[in-house]
Amino acid sequence: MAVACLKYLQTYIVSRKLINPMPSRQAKLQEDTYFRVMRILQENPDLTQRELAEKLGISVGGLNYCLKALMDKGMVKMKNFANSKNKFGYVYVLTPTGMAEKAAITHRFLQRKMAEYEALHAEIEALKREHAEGPDPFSPTSTV
Repeated sequence: MAVACLKYLQTYIVSRKLINPMPSRQAKLQEDTYFRVMRILQENPDLTQRELAEKLGISVGGLNYCLKALMDKGMVKMKNFANSKNKFGYVYVLTPTGMAEKAAITHRFLQRKMAEYEALHAEIEALKREHAEGPDPFSPTSTV
């Protein structure tokens, strides 16, 4: 019974697109951008779009698209705030949903970066071993 409930829940979550079971490279990049935007906004909610775009190294149009997507998903909202340094008097704040999603994205981000680190570390170690063994005798440039 428990297995059937779990299968139903997994199917429901995937069908409702609450999670993507196998995210593409583009989806991972998008999630990384969402993570970076939410992380900066949590620390500095009164940044202008231009300042935020500069911090992220993306265009203002790209940031606007990202912020709109985050607002459509209910993760970020725009609030009027008279004391904002932003000349339009608004700030971007994370919603409770946004804070929960940021925590989940942070976990996935760390897992992905640790896997990348471990793969890179393994490749570096393999290259060090190859280099320590000397030149490849079958290489066309070898003088052996």
